[in-house]
Amino acid sequence: MYENNYPKKRYKKTLKFVKKHLKKEESILDLGIINPLSELLQSEGWSVKNTQGEDLDLDISSLKTSKATAVTAFEILEHLVSPFTVLQQIKAKKLIVSIPLKLWFSGAYRSKTDLRDRHFHEFEDWQFDWLLEKAGWTIIDREKWTNPTKKIGIRPVLRLFTPRYYIVYAERI
Repeated sequence: MYENNYPKKRYKKTLKFVKKHLKKEESILDLGIINPLSELLQSEGWSVKNTQGEDLDLDISSLKTSKATAVTAFEILEHLVSPFTVLQQIKAKKLIVSIPLKLWFSGAYRSKTDLRDRHFHEFEDWQFDWLLEKAGWTIIDREKWTNPTKKIGIRPVLRLFTPRYYIVYAERI
């Protein structure tokens, strides 16, 4: 379904990571509105419910009422002012979360046209690990990968070998 769509590499790696850690019998609450990754998980056999686009910095009721056994958050926490509060309030015992890593050669992402599409945080991996642990999660597995582009220049060359995405599987133990 998404085989020919951008970002093919990220979807493929994310799906492989989810398959490694979650059984299809598990129900998932995916933070954020319905998106290509949540649709991909559904097409692969998982029961996925998304939050409804509410500002999770201000309204965490969906976290409190969810009966899901796992929560996923794919490139969403960097948009929040306080991801700690969200991570702390998750009731599920399993969490898979991915974030874009802070790049030393590039500033934080900020859309010029959509005021909501901005990164409040871009973490280094150790900072994100610390955030998860402080919020009560135990990291079981993690991976990083690059995001090369087909552009010419210094930044595109650096993107060939500098990890851009970080995905973590954690549990409440």
